[in-house]
Amino acid sequence: MEVYTTENEQVDAVRHFFAENGKALAIGIVLGIAALGGWRYWQSHENTALTEASASFQQASAALVDNKADSVANLEKFAQSNTNSYGVFAALQLADHFAQAKDFANAEKQLTLASQHAKDDNLLSMVNYRLARVQLQENKLDDALKTLDNVKGDGWMAMQQEVRGDVLLAKGDTKGARDAYSKGLDSKPSQTLLTMLRMKLNNLSS
Repeated sequence: MEVYTTENEQVDAVRHFFAENGKALAIGIVLGIAALGGWRYWQSHENTALTEASASFQQASAALVDNKADSVANLEKFAQSNTNSYGVFAALQLADHFAQAKDFANAEKQLTLASQHAKDDNLLSMVNYRLARVQLQENKLDDALKTLDNVKGDGWMAMQQEVRGDVLLAKGDTKGARDAYSKGLDSKPSQTLLTMLRMKLNNLSS
């Protein structure tokens, strides 16, 4: 690195630098400003899009709750066209709607869509947990076990193991079901789930 000992030498060095690099610096500054402006525009656009999605979701969701005509079709359209969290929430609500009607095929369809769009790990675990339960109802036992592998996080362990035990029991694997229920008990479940897991273990022993 060159060292300049006098003020005049420093000024001359700066002038020389800008003479050689001034054009490149100017272009860099312009590009930097353009990028910043583009980033701010993108953020503004994203915020506007999310606000609009929120309003549309609330409207479509309320229509489903009120059993209004075409409410299912409208919410399905919303879920398919929105890849953000609101689209996931719409698919989850539709899945609950279909599951209550015992239309498990459509419930699975909506939960599969939700799993493709969910970006938050905790939300994705919830979607897969519900999907595994629906697949159990459909007797898609191997699919349910694979889905349960995607239910991750300490907070989901007890619930995941309960459903895993149910699936293994449906497959005739009593030992595997007992091990799963026991792991669920060791995972600090809620009081309600604790009681349920103990009851299921006791039923295996009787």
